[in-house]
Amino acid sequence: MAVPFPDPASETDPAARLLAEHSPGDNAPDMTVSQLSAAIKRTVEDGFARVRVRGELSGAKRAASGHFYAALKDDNALIDMVMWKGQAARLAFRPEDGIEVIATGKLTTYPGRSKYQLVVDTLEVAGEGALMLLFEKLKARLGAEGLFDQERKQPLPRLPRVIGVVTSPTGAVIRDILHRLADRFPMHVIVWPVLVQGDGAAAQVANAIRGFDAIAPGGPVARPDLVIVARGGGSIEDLWAFNEEVVVRAIADCRIPTISAVGHETDTTLADYAADRR
Repeated sequence: MAVPFPDPASETDPAARLLAEHSPGDNAPDMTVSQLSAAIKRTVEDGFARVRVRGELSGAKRAASGHFYAALKDDNALIDMVMWKGQAARLAFRPEDGIEVIATGKLTTYPGRSKYQLVVDTLEVAGEGALMLLFEKLKARLGAEGLFDQERKQPLPRLPRVIGVVTSPTGAVIRDILHRLADRFPMHVIVWPVLVQGDGAAAQVANAIRGFDAIAPGGPVARPDLVIVARGGGSIEDLWAFNEEVVVRAIADCRIPTISAVGHETDTTLADYAADRR
């Protein structure tokens, strides 16, 4: 029986060796998978402790836990992101697929799956063009539910006895409303003071509308016959609270006829579509 001679290449080619051995001059120590993953994690998190990433949302999903998951993508790459429930609860808009955003946070890795992701602290719409796209997506989604249907509109009372106004108590808008009413037909006005811009404004406006609607007839506080939701003009960002879903639903659900008086004549918000009269 012939005995094959060893292949000379196997003595010099590391890929052809059977047993692991150190080559002369090779100082690289053996690492476990966990050690390598931990080293990568330290390198990534130290090198990308704070980043701002611009991209399009894809696969946006709010989990039952309250955490928000999505991917950020452009034409050539994609990166997973997560926003923990504390930060996600304070978002100024509802993230939608296809919206371009700027995410700020830190890069981290998950050694158990050799994956990396962006842990996001703040998520902002990337410019007015992206904000208008978000507006159109919201309008289409809420419109498909029938929130803007003409059949839902209530007639306004001809001579309301009590008017509830949801607005800032310090702005020019409330002074103008009170002045006009005093000129034409003085009546009882109840002002529910709210923020009309910025963090928490949408929630305050929605709570005020629902608060007026919850007043029982004949109680110590007069129930309004008409509700006016108002603020002055501004950019689309300034008026965004009146595009928020929570405000639109509060107006659509209100059993008291409601007027949207938001912005200038050329400004349009989703509150205008939901209200009984713009």
